[in-house]
Amino acid sequence: MYFLINHQILLLYNLNKMEFHISRQARRRYRFEDSLFAFDGNVIFANFHAARVFAQRMNETRNAAANPHLAVRSGQINALGLIDEILHYVVGQYRTRMNPALYDDLLACLEQEVGRRKLNAALRAFLREFPPTAVYQGKLDLNTYLAGTTDGIPHRAAATEELLMLWLANQNPAFQPYQELFDDSNLQEKTAYSDIAESLHAFFETQPRFGPDGQNLVDMLRSPAIAVPHSLNGQLEYIRSRWGDLLGHYLLKLLGSLNLITEEERLRGLGPGPVRIPTYTDRLEGEEERFSRDADWMPHLVLIAKNTYVWLDQLSKAYKRPITRLDQIPDEELDKLADWGITGLWLIGLWERSTASARIKQLCGNPEAIASAYSLKDYRIADELGGEAACQNLRERAWRRGIRLASDMVPNHMGIDSNWLYEHPDWFISMPYSPFPSYTFTGENLSADPRAAVQIEDHYYNRSDAAVVFKYHDNEKNSDKFIYHGNDGTSMPWNDTAQLNYLNPQVREAVIQKILSIARNFPIIRFDAAMTLARRHFQRLWYPLPGGGCDIPSRSEFSLTAEQFNQYMPQEFWREVVERVAAEAPDTLLLAEAFWLMESYFVRTLGMHRVYNSTFMNLLRDEDNAKYRQLLKNTLEFDPQILKRYVNFMNNPDEQTAVSQFGKGDKYFGICTLLATMPGLPMFGHGQVEGFSEKYGMEYKRAYIDEVPDQGLIDRHNWQIFPLLKKRYLFSEVERFYLYDFYTADGLVDENVYAYSNRSGDERALVLYHNKFGDTAGWVRTSAAFMDKQSGTQRQVDLRAGLDLPGARDHFVIFRDSITGLEYIRSCTEIAQKGLYVQLDAYRAHVFLDFRVIADDGEGHWRRVHDHLNERGTSDVQRLRWELPLQPVLGPLREIFNPGYFAFLLKSLPQTAGGELPEFLLNEAGHKMAGLVKGAQALLLEPHKAPAPEVNSADFKERLRLLNAALWIDQNLALGEDTQSSRMMTALRAELNEESELALLSWTYLEGLRAALGMEQGKFAQAVEEWRFQPLLEEALRGMGIPALSPGKVVQSVRLLLNLQGWTVRLVRRGADQLAGDLLENADVRHYLQFNIYEGKRWFKREAFESFWTYLAAEGMVELLSEGKPAGKQFNTRLEKLAGMLNRLRTAAQEANYEEESWLEALNKPGDQA
Repeated sequence: MYFLINHQILLLYNLNKMEFHISRQARRRYRFEDSLFAFDGNVIFANFHAARVFAQRMNETRNAAANPHLAVRSGQINALGLIDEILHYVVGQYRTRMNPALYDDLLACLEQEVGRRKLNAALRAFLREFPPTAVYQGKLDLNTYLAGTTDGIPHRAAATEELLMLWLANQNPAFQPYQELFDDSNLQEKTAYSDIAESLHAFFETQPRFGPDGQNLVDMLRSPAIAVPHSLNGQLEYIRSRWGDLLGHYLLKLLGSLNLITEEERLRGLGPGPVRIPTYTDRLEGEEERFSRDADWMPHLVLIAKNTYVWLDQLSKAYKRPITRLDQIPDEELDKLADWGITGLWLIGLWERSTASARIKQLCGNPEAIASAYSLKDYRIADELGGEAACQNLRERAWRRGIRLASDMVPNHMGIDSNWLYEHPDWFISMPYSPFPSYTFTGENLSADPRAAVQIEDHYYNRSDAAVVFKYHDNEKNSDKFIYHGNDGTSMPWNDTAQLNYLNPQVREAVIQKILSIARNFPIIRFDAAMTLARRHFQRLWYPLPGGGCDIPSRSEFSLTAEQFNQYMPQEFWREVVERVAAEAPDTLLLAEAFWLMESYFVRTLGMHRVYNSTFMNLLRDEDNAKYRQLLKNTLEFDPQILKRYVNFMNNPDEQTAVSQFGKGDKYFGICTLLATMPGLPMFGHGQVEGFSEKYGMEYKRAYIDEVPDQGLIDRHNWQIFPLLKKRYLFSEVERFYLYDFYTADGLVDENVYAYSNRSGDERALVLYHNKFGDTAGWVRTSAAFMDKQSGTQRQVDLRAGLDLPGARDHFVIFRDSITGLEYIRSCTEIAQKGLYVQLDAYRAHVFLDFRVIADDGEGHWRRVHDHLNERGTSDVQRLRWELPLQPVLGPLREIFNPGYFAFLLKSLPQTAGGELPEFLLNEAGHKMAGLVKGAQALLLEPHKAPAPEVNSADFKERLRLLNAALWIDQNLALGEDTQSSRMMTALRAELNEESELALLSWTYLEGLRAALGMEQGKFAQAVEEWRFQPLLEEALRGMGIPALSPGKVVQSVRLLLNLQGWTVRLVRRGADQLAGDLLENADVRHYLQFNIYEGKRWFKREAFESFWTYLAAEGMVELLSEGKPAGKQFNTRLEKLAGMLNRLRTAAQEANYEEESWLEALNKPGDQA
């Protein structure tokens, strides 16, 4: 069948003999081969190849490489010949239809008007300038030739017609760049040539009119040049449109010539054009709805790509051991992917690759290169990766973690030394000769198979040209084929590939069998460049419609009409694949890499489960938000199910990395949030999460940049993105997906804001993202239109309906932003009437989850919470519900417990002995404490009681001074190094850090409040808990952004300090042993020390005890200083006694190895209690 296909196409173009008169002088200058010329001396363009040979000979003589302005194009040369031939054809039609005796009448008229002698002299001069082949070769003289006939036509009459064509050519402005081929100046100067031309026109004035406009025949023949004087292409178009009824089989020739001109004029390799979005208004007939049904796991799939060889190299470095096979990939890596929420692992480059591909890359300058992942020897797992056994091992381990493996399938082509090429060379698109005369094939034989030699075109090696074919020499038959490289028509051919011919049913069936074989081992198959095999594009690329242009050089001469093409390819290949896989390998997800506005066709009509959506990456990166939102709207209005089947990504292996395109900041994470929360399949690139910037070529065996994972970037993925991936069930479907417009205060839609909601069961989600630098604010209320497939009409919903909220006045909805952790409360009535008001900073995203509707109680507590927040967020709305009555104390407490003030206090603490706290700090602290005390008094005192006493802020300022002095008491008193107090204080200061300093500061404020209120210790501790100091303090500490800081531990330490108040009195009175027993009876102390039982004994943690001892010592020093001025022998004695006991507590714990019973026994032993 393939042979017949190519034979018929070549036969068609062998009939395409376009002739054109060439002067003797031009023939000599350019040394044209005699085989190019017919008997009458006209050049014959039997096919486009002949035109290319002709143009190549001219360009070589003109040295067009050095003088590009002198270059000629084969398409233009071909057009010259075709126009001349059509004009001859029109004359022939005129003679047949209007005047069979035309030649006799014409010659008789010319002899009468010009004179027989002058006419003959002009014809002889013409034939000398433009000699017939036999005359040019000296085989006939002019008189003998003129006396002869060909096919019954006298040569004298034929020469007269040729003279007319010469005159028409010289009158045509579009022919002028090639005038040296047919210059008639000598004839004009030395013969009656011009008189003959005038007489010809006068003769046809006496003859019947002809053509669509009823013209003098000469005027008709001139009309294309008059209508479009400077364009050969335009003249052919004119002929097609005006003379179509006359042309017969020439119409196909004309369309082919237009293809060739378009092919040569088309610019290639200039990168992608503007991004176009589908409108769904230009669908082809027969594009009916035939979606494939999803298996239950398919909608929730999250895919990550890995360049297999590069990944193995990176794993080898990370784990510090060789990892070269699939079965050596550590379980820890699979665990990590599963923890991220990844459920599909796409391994790029699994198959056995072409050795020729690797050799080409090495010869082109990369000695480390391996073959391209898409230039395949055969579809079997590469031996270097461990073969099928290693892949099966990885497949099973991945599946245990809920991860399915995905594989590439490259249906468009094979490697240039693939098994199929040697076994079935006729399965590939080829020609029996090189399509361009300039191609040479003298390089290395890239074939290791003795059956054939394989050579790519020489200019590939120095990157000076990109040939569309390679040479395949059959050693057994001693014959050549020139086989086309794989090519999508957008840039360069893939020079290590051979293009399969899908007009051959054997090829189609062989590829389907490979797909079925892969599907039995991989539940996800990605088809590379799938759009190239859709019928409309396979024809466009390889067998273009006549006159429709050509995207691959030289394929214009293989044009087929749609009817001819459909005979060879009666149905869409991909539809057959989908149906066969569904029947023979169900539960396989078929994923198409398809562009060129084919996305909806691939999923809706051809039945692919998923299709690439490159506009997600391109338009969001470029912030062309109105365009991308229009794509979403167009799709929703046409068929929302298409949206569910998109594969969204921020980089593709062929593109720049995500970090290169989007950075690592808020824009990246905002768009990644869309990736995680939009319907469709989210796909992450290799190294995207880690922030790698290197783009890995398909021939890479390792990464060339030694990049370290960006832990900060990974951490942000961990808290912002990965939790969303694990909720894909909430985002992946489209039945309850609604896209909203974001209206600003001036009533305009802000196209830079993406707002959409979705639901699954009782769960709801609302996502907003502002993809622009700058701030915005507005309302989300009404959805974009969408197709309701049950009714067949377009509908819209409001936000209340989209989120399934009640509209009752006394109902509120509480929801949480998964990104910030803040909760919000809004009125359901307001949402129903106005929508949701949101303020968005630059590149700010919100993902609102955990919606819960509450009815207000009779006292309006929830209304007060709503009004108090005034659309702001809070860490816990339920907590705020209980906190609002406590605002008199919580407000002043927030003035103290906030990140900025804490940072200011830490910075102000003296770092050496003798340092004093600044007076302005003490004054501000006193002012804050006064406000706190007044607020607490307002809560504690009943309204009818006497007013609270005035607050003395001086007492608290003194308390802060005592804390500072306590930390440097030994050095301030100059007690010397060999004292109990010096040893104690040295140990204490060694344990101090930001965490302990914040605990001591917080305790100082709270203890100051207790003292000011005059409350008993236990009662105050209860009040502080009721005032919810813990979440307030934790929130402030989290806001400080100190990585090693544990807010929970600081809160626990503050509770401990409040419990230890007054312990020094007990220590002095009862001794260290008895105090230790008392302390261990305190539940807070035991909890703080983290007791555990091991082998029947009770142990406490060393780190916890050291921290506990630090607070014990610090509080003891503050209490000691509060009893009087640090001066005199009596004070020093008390200080040494207290320090000695503290040191004994610590030393005994160390000796007991932090075991409770041994510690108490050590403290009970006789020893120095001082």
